[in-house]
Amino acid sequence: MAFSRQRRPRGGRREQLKEEDGLEDNVVQIFRCAKVVKGGRRFSFSALVVVGDRNGNVGVGYGKANEVPLAVEKGIADAKKNMIPLAMKGKTIPHKVVGRHGASQVVLVPASEGTGVIAGKKIRPLFELGGIHDLLTKAYGSTSPKNLLKAGMDALKKLRTAETIAALRGVDIA
Repeated sequence: MAFSRQRRPRGGRREQLKEEDGLEDNVVQIFRCAKVVKGGRRFSFSALVVVGDRNGNVGVGYGKANEVPLAVEKGIADAKKNMIPLAMKGKTIPHKVVGRHGASQVVLVPASEGTGVIAGKKIRPLFELGGIHDLLTKAYGSTSPKNLLKAGMDALKKLRTAETIAALRGVDIA
């Protein structure tokens, strides 16, 4: 796998990698876990990763390993397996939707052109890598990054376009 690394300025976003197949990934968070053993502490790591093509496909993955790069690779592979296509209306979403996971609840509201993605730091990559340019979000309940991203994915899975609904109901849109 050949990656082209983009250096980030200090205090900026985490590094993003762009792959040959057009997918970009963003490491949302690295978690460190310590296990106390006879000789001291033994650390393991897990990575929460978002992968998308900025063109209507996005996925979230979670990988665990004893080294950070391995955890990130596993997270990327998991995110690719969990990719879903997004129902979009121009550069925004077709309707308001609520996604839930665990104690987290995320409300997504379509926004007018030029608004941008108004979202928290941990959930923003999900929408940006999915190709959504204008969106308002509000998170309720737990703000755990894992649950927020899974709630965001749940909300994106619930999106339907008018054409899809018309086809399901067997009616024509006038």
